Amino acid sequence: MVKKYPRDMIGYGAKKIKVVWPNNAKLALQIVLNYEEGAENSILHGDKHSETFLSEIIGAQPIKGRHISMESLYEYGSKRGFWRIHELFQKKKIPLTIFAVAMALERNPEVCKAIKDADYEIACHGWRWIDYQNISKSVEKKHMDRAIKTIKKIFGERPLGWYTGRCSPNTRDLVMNEGGFIYDSDSYSDDLPYFEKRNNKKQLIVPYTLDNNDMRFATNQGFNNGDQFYNYLKDSFDVLYKEGEINAKMMSVGLHCRIVGKPGRLKSLERFLDYVLGHKDVWICKRIDIAKHWIKNYSNI
Repeated sequence: MVKKYPRDMIGYGAKKIKVVWPNNAKLALQIVLNYEEGAENSILHGDKHSETFLSEIIGAQPIKGRHISMESLYEYGSKRGFWRIHELFQKKKIPLTIFAVAMALERNPEVCKAIKDADYEIACHGWRWIDYQNISKSVEKKHMDRAIKTIKKIFGERPLGWYTGRCSPNTRDLVMNEGGFIYDSDSYSDDLPYFEKRNNKKQLIVPYTLDNNDMRFATNQGFNNGDQFYNYLKDSFDVLYKEGEINAKMMSVGLHCRIVGKPGRLKSLERFLDYVLGHKDVWICKRIDIAKHWIKNYSNI
């Protein structure tokens, strides 16, 4: 047992903090598109085995050589899935935050150009799309620094948001010590942003989601058709929108190019977007917009 328990099990608790979004919106809705293809585990990238996570091959086992089927499933995301999703969001005029893995971006200049032209937010999703749990802190820091430099080189500006996804116990400290991130999203612990304090530093956390997320198409006991995905998103939206009548809330949705970018799944996403657009008092925004608004108005909470 540790003497000083490091986890916050209380949060806002019974506090009824008054949240006011721009234009008095009841709900701030933020949608993330993860761009990871070309940075996953592969012996081509110097890894010891193939990728096993978040593909159509649920429960995939690591292969010491090249896993051609796995590689092609990831390639679908960059070659077709991204463009199908991008076209939908451009058509609906809805902003996106891209959780971008830097190595993956380097491999696709056309995707980078489309992101620039669309003015999507680029939040850093690390240098590699791998599990950092057992990677040394020094190597993880090198990867973080390289990811920041790569994104700045491609887009002309450093990323202001961070999300590793498969993070380590060192990740939050590295983010805070780096000092340039307005927000960190490696948390699923609340429906609203909050500040984490360590020593004399304070970091804004904008929580992400693993349930309002198309990744559940590729996990055990997940979604197996578009109706399940649509209904889950709709139910989440309805509950938060109703709660927002008393105190405004935030909702995140997570997407992946190789998952919801498939034709049989995209329609459910389009249905959800149309459902949201049929409601008043919804602020559809980027994560950086939420972060800046929170820092401006709620830094003392």
